[in-house]
Amino acid sequence: MSKSTLSQKNKNIFLRIFTLCCLLLFISVDGFATDENKVDIKYGYPNQSIFVATVNGQEQPTTPMLFVANELFERANLTWRATAYPAKRLFSNFKNGKTNFSILVRASSLLDSCVFSQKPVYSTNLNIYYIGDKKPISVKEDLTGTRVATIRGYSYGSLGKFIRNANNNITNEVTNTHSSALRMLQLGRVDYVLDYASAAEDIIKQNAIADVRSSTLKELNIYLVLSKSYPNAQELMTRLETIVETIDINAIIKRSGVKASNN
Repeated sequence: MSKSTLSQKNKNIFLRIFTLCCLLLFISVDGFATDENKVDIKYGYPNQSIFVATVNGQEQPTTPMLFVANELFERANLTWRATAYPAKRLFSNFKNGKTNFSILVRASSLLDSCVFSQKPVYSTNLNIYYIGDKKPISVKEDLTGTRVATIRGYSYGSLGKFIRNANNNITNEVTNTHSSALRMLQLGRVDYVLDYASAAEDIIKQNAIADVRSSTLKELNIYLVLSKSYPNAQELMTRLETIVETIDINAIIKRSGVKASNN
């Protein structure tokens, strides 16, 4: 074999090895990017829900939004796990990395660290419930001098601060569940109950509480929330927003099987 032929053969072998190495590198990088974009979703949710909730075998509350999340992540082909936290710890978890997704109010304390969906995925009303001829409540000042049942675990924002302010002469009866708050109202132990319609309306229907009326004090919108530390966070949020538009959230909530009598 001539030297020129041998040299050409060696060049061909080198080119084949070089091409194979480039191909393997491309596959490796592409696979890494795919895996990076499939980092497990760590879904944190409040242990005090705006819905009626049951408690699962791990002593974690199960709310309809867990079923919504399951539908969302199945369609997005993402693996996920969920853990309930008190609200303050949940917000802190977004900053230390223990949580990277939730379905929450648009909290100002998370604006720097998280991406929010452009539109709310669900809305409910914060209502004042009362029976019979009690005075309707249209502003928080109308509660001065009354007895109000509130539910442990909710801050209620500025309205909660007003109720807890001793200068406003409001007797604040704090109870553990939505059901117990409405039971106090039914028994005449309080004049008003402050609660979210997403929970209270189901309890009122199931327990046939007579002559209950309500006034809306505030609308509450909740959004998809994704940590900016999640790989390609904005791109994933855009994808999740597209998927959630195709989901009938009210239908999922209705068939979730969470019973009002459990909370």
